[in-house]
Amino acid sequence: MSGHHIDSTLSLLAHGYAWAPDLRRAHDGAPLVHTRLMGRPAALLHGPEAVSLFYDESRVERHGALPSPVLDTLFGRGAVHTLDGARHRERKELLASLLMSPEAVGGLAARVESGWREAVTGWEGRAVVLFDEVATLLAGAVCDWVGLPAPGDAARGIAEDCVAMVDGFATAGPRHVRARRARHRQEHDLMAAVNRVRAQDPHLVPGTVLETVALHRGPDSALLDPHTAAVELLNIIRPTIAVAWYVTFAAHALHRHPDQRDHLRTGGPAHARAFAHEVRRFYPFVPFVAGLAARDVTFAGDQIPAGTLLLLDVYGHQHDPALWERPYHFAPERFLHREPGPGELIPQGGGDARTGHRCPGEDITLALLAALASALARTDPAVPQQDLSIPLKRIPTRPRSGFVIEIASQTRSHHAPRFQPQA
Repeated sequence: MSGHHIDSTLSLLAHGYAWAPDLRRAHDGAPLVHTRLMGRPAALLHGPEAVSLFYDESRVERHGALPSPVLDTLFGRGAVHTLDGARHRERKELLASLLMSPEAVGGLAARVESGWREAVTGWEGRAVVLFDEVATLLAGAVCDWVGLPAPGDAARGIAEDCVAMVDGFATAGPRHVRARRARHRQEHDLMAAVNRVRAQDPHLVPGTVLETVALHRGPDSALLDPHTAAVELLNIIRPTIAVAWYVTFAAHALHRHPDQRDHLRTGGPAHARAFAHEVRRFYPFVPFVAGLAARDVTFAGDQIPAGTLLLLDVYGHQHDPALWERPYHFAPERFLHREPGPGELIPQGGGDARTGHRCPGEDITLALLAALASALARTDPAVPQQDLSIPLKRIPTRPRSGFVIEIASQTRSHHAPRFQPQA
């Protein structure tokens, strides 16, 4: 049973991704550890059985689980992530219908691949920060796909704001302030776009994601209020831009494991998808996800009182030697010609993506990551000396340099060093 426990908030802020694994090690690797976060009772859950519990809506709910700083930066007030029961299922079906069809995935992937080819031409003969450029590329592609074309500087501004939202949700200070301001700007612009659709602006393209969300009616036949519609549109745009983290990690993996370049060039879609799965497993992005115990529940032989904050250990799950052979070895072949089960690989949640709380954009993430990792392997840029360390104390993390690459111009030597190992 839960008793008095020391608050772990400061420890989480200090240790980042290592917090949950360290807490479990301090309790002999227990699958359940009682603690406190931000003054409230919390329970850290780990393992496949924990995934099953966490995505059981009869035992775990989302409303009230996310603290205000996370809502006001990452997800937004009224987002699907905060709903339960019938309201969640109805809103989730809207997003799933937009994000999970092969046509949707293929349409966005085609825009991203075209954007990459155009961008690489502009990078020739100079060094660029891959993270920044890919975020901008993704912003332009997803905004065009949604029905809000954002050329040039507009795409870069949207990318910077969406990156700020992700970068500042788990911290205090200037990063968090930037995240709040970025969300306010983007919600304001998207609310205006929703209102233009409802006013039947003749300049807007019909049949788009923007129009579908703006004109969506809930179970009560009422339109979403403009703010909620803007929040859900942003919850399509922002996660797509966040794929820049994974693409940068993919470049890091290709730099550390040069043999993977040939696999991506010649292995076809199967290897590209396996590589994308392994990038999402191996590299740190989501440390844990949160819910609330909807009632008193029993887990690992212990009682968890109703209302307890539940934290599913995502980073620890992805690196647990009981679940993964050589978990700290980057090995895409572990996913070759097989898809991981719903509770096996959980970087974007577990369970069912269409009706549960697993991210409905996971298929898009995989498609974009596979496409851009393959394009990166074919481009084969040079990697100058830089700080490619990935600090685990920082949430979210990425290579410190953002991963600088150099693309040789067509008039320069074709024998410039590519993905050269650093001294």
